[in-house]
Amino acid sequence: MATLVLKNVNKKYENGAKAVFDCNLSVRDKEFIVIVGPEGCGKSTLLRMIAGLEEVEEGDIFIGGKSVKGISPKERDLAMLSQSNSLNPNLSIYDNLAFGLKLRKVSSEEIDSKVKAVASLFGLTEFLSKKPKNLTASQKQRVMIGRAVAREPKLFLFDEPLSNLDSKLRVQMRSEIVKLHARISSTFVYATRDQIEAMTLGTRLVVMKDGFLQQIDTPQNLYDYPVNLFVAEYFGLPRMNVFYGVTLFSVEGKVYASFLGGEKILLPNTLVARIERAEEYVDTGKKLILGIRPEDVHEDQRFLSASPETVVKGKVDIVERLGSESRVHAVPVSQEDCASPDTIVAKVDSRATLERGDVAEFAFDAKHIHLFDENERSLLKRDEFYKNVPENAEGAAFVPLTPSEMIQKRQPEKKAKKK
Repeated sequence: MATLVLKNVNKKYENGAKAVFDCNLSVRDKEFIVIVGPEGCGKSTLLRMIAGLEEVEEGDIFIGGKSVKGISPKERDLAMLSQSNSLNPNLSIYDNLAFGLKLRKVSSEEIDSKVKAVASLFGLTEFLSKKPKNLTASQKQRVMIGRAVAREPKLFLFDEPLSNLDSKLRVQMRSEIVKLHARISSTFVYATRDQIEAMTLGTRLVVMKDGFLQQIDTPQNLYDYPVNLFVAEYFGLPRMNVFYGVTLFSVEGKVYASFLGGEKILLPNTLVARIERAEEYVDTGKKLILGIRPEDVHEDQRFLSASPETVVKGKVDIVERLGSESRVHAVPVSQEDCASPDTIVAKVDSRATLERGDVAEFAFDAKHIHLFDENERSLLKRDEFYKNVPENAEGAAFVPLTPSEMIQKRQPEKKAKKK
């Protein structure tokens, strides 16, 4: 198996535009890393550079401690699976599983042993004589993964391999991949745009946007301690409530947030203590951004009674009843006359009786409020609940560029004028 290290990796295209910027990443042997981000963020390009299918413009990649610069894809001893991978329809499942081994001139006895072992591992033994057309979509997916496993590569790269499957099969195959990683103890690097897929698969996640790294951390740390607004909004369904133009002010030693056209909520002392450079924001009128997840907005009477100073009134606009929960969308009463009012989204009990048009009270669980500066960076320091993972020391210390800094760096390089 192998470690994977990327040092100052950049990818630039012929027109001068860059796809990946200064990527530094260390993956331990046998770790399961997920690269996650929206379409076009650079995650597939990154995997293709690791595989040797794309040239590294600047920087270097090390697999098992050795630079792979100038080494062809087939000599890197890795397996890459993507949504475009397919089986040979004219070969049996046995021969499909054996295909990569035959190309490497492995003996027939060893091929037979490995194919049968992989078939047993993936529950494919009874299908070895069949053709791919006789298999279900999930069974075909197992064969494709099994074909890679049979080769015993140092490193597995997965480039959105489940994107063509329906939701039920995706869930099933996610669990299969997690079990596979536990069984074969190999190094997995998995790229996806699906935040649920990322959080359920990876031991650590690498979040990307527009070719830039945003944050490297454990799934729970990313959710609870996002370094910027992009990461905060990317994770969580429905997405985080975000309010702009927020100011902080104090009254008799208590700090309040003013927003939503005059609403105010009390911030707990524990949260105030975590604000970086609090003196720049409290009683200065300086604007910031406030975020709170829908599950931290409550309409039940018990929470309303316990937190009277975090209550905001809203007129219910939409109620989405999902069986296990309901999602309520409400317009703050203080903004009813606004042309473009904010919306408060709350996850509530499925038995809540709210209907469209109702005016209801919503209490914010202020312990879980997020605050961001004008550059969209988090203003909150990590507290004792942040989980320090030894292998993530470098990732935890990483500070991403601001949106304006990224835009500047993405500008194509201008060619020097001829004299």
